[in-house]
Amino acid sequence: MNTITTGDATFQDFDFEETLRSALTAQKFHTPTPVQSQAIPSALEGRDILASAQTGSGKTAAFVLPMLQRLGQENIRPERGQPRALILAPTRELAGQINDVINIFSRNLRLSSAVIYGGVSKGGQIQALRRGVDIVVATPGRLLDLMGERYISLKRVTTIVLDEADRMLDMGFIPDVKRIIKELPEQRQSLFFSATLPAPVVELADRLLTNPVRVSVEKTRENTPDINQQIMFVTRDQKRDALRMILTEYGSYRALVFTRTKYGARNLAKYLGKNGISSDDLHGDKSQNARTRALTAFHRGKIQVLVATDIASRGIDVEDIDHVINFELPHESESYVHRIGRTARAGKAGVALSFCDESEVSHLTLIQKELSLAIPVTSDHRYHATAVAEAAVRAAQPRQRSGGPGRAGGNNRAGGRGRQNNAYHAGGEARGGEARGGSRNGARGPGGNGGPGGYGSSGTGPYRGGRDSGASGGAPGRDPRGRRAARPNRA
Repeated sequence: MNTITTGDATFQDFDFEETLRSALTAQKFHTPTPVQSQAIPSALEGRDILASAQTGSGKTAAFVLPMLQRLGQENIRPERGQPRALILAPTRELAGQINDVINIFSRNLRLSSAVIYGGVSKGGQIQALRRGVDIVVATPGRLLDLMGERYISLKRVTTIVLDEADRMLDMGFIPDVKRIIKELPEQRQSLFFSATLPAPVVELADRLLTNPVRVSVEKTRENTPDINQQIMFVTRDQKRDALRMILTEYGSYRALVFTRTKYGARNLAKYLGKNGISSDDLHGDKSQNARTRALTAFHRGKIQVLVATDIASRGIDVEDIDHVINFELPHESESYVHRIGRTARAGKAGVALSFCDESEVSHLTLIQKELSLAIPVTSDHRYHATAVAEAAVRAAQPRQRSGGPGRAGGNNRAGGRGRQNNAYHAGGEARGGEARGGSRNGARGPGGNGGPGGYGSSGTGPYRGGRDSGASGGAPGRDPRGRRAARPNRA
């Protein structure tokens, strides 16, 4: 696997046809982002690519532009139901946005595309396939439906792109993706993009790619988004009032608010509307038309707030989102990263504010631990919950291991539970840990019995984790006949 880690190119340095150059100039594309400068040259050569880059890094153009160049040079008319390029995306929103980018740059290339996803009627999608399109952008489920109904065949696909592969994993689409890959021709170019690379995603990449060029965009001061992350500790019943305070008093003009459930998103949007804050909700239960209307209104500034579930965390590409607010913290760090990545795009600054109530302290602890990050706390507000903040401090402290049990003594099991001393069958050392005997503090355990004809002897091992580290172990047995030793005082 070849690896590319640097690139100082401009768009004029790439071997694009004049039509694409003109489109880039018209869209004011002058300097490529790191992922674009690293991926585009190899993609133009027809190489397979495995790229890891965060959302908002410009990766859509990194695979769309080389694809348009290669398809345009072939100058082949599309055939009914047989596209030459396929792009798989995890959500309807992301699929639509990818298709928008294709339409922008392909206007003068005589290339056609169709977007295929669930939640809407199949009719329009089937008609587009029957007319013949060069590029299909699809979510896995609807694509498999149309493949099963023989409206589309993948036997002529020469380029396959898998975008947001880790999100595919999160949403349970990997088995569907594997079924789709089986239908592709052996000879093809494969481009694989993912924000993170967990083990199942790497396994999928190995199956899809052949000797890929590895594109890795490391975070640097220049390409790290300027996101001001903050935590606000509040009680659960004051979250709504705290959110209203943020939206009305903190100068937020376009905010994306995340909840964990569809029910929560609906109710929160209604609450905001009743309090004079224009908002809408976005989640999987909404029809595609309703979701499109909500996104369009948010994009055009007709509503101030969009309340969304995680289904939209990678499907929203709206400029000038000044606040991302985690009304409810996610359960894992990856979702947190993808949520806050909706702000501070295109070199602009943004705020990522997360509420944390008494039930979410463990989520916050996990997120900060996995990201090696201490998120600053904002406490100068009227809803600050001191008790929650103190609980978060306690949860972040390393746990102290308590002292614990000594083990059973000599063969006669008398007295304490110190480990058998090989020479005298007497009490041995008392150990720390979970108590099966002995004191949890690691206090001295009783001695074992002396064995027949033997003599009791004190154990000599140190306590482990006890407060008397290094003290002697069990008390000696009382006599050589092995009568029970005296019980120790309970410390």
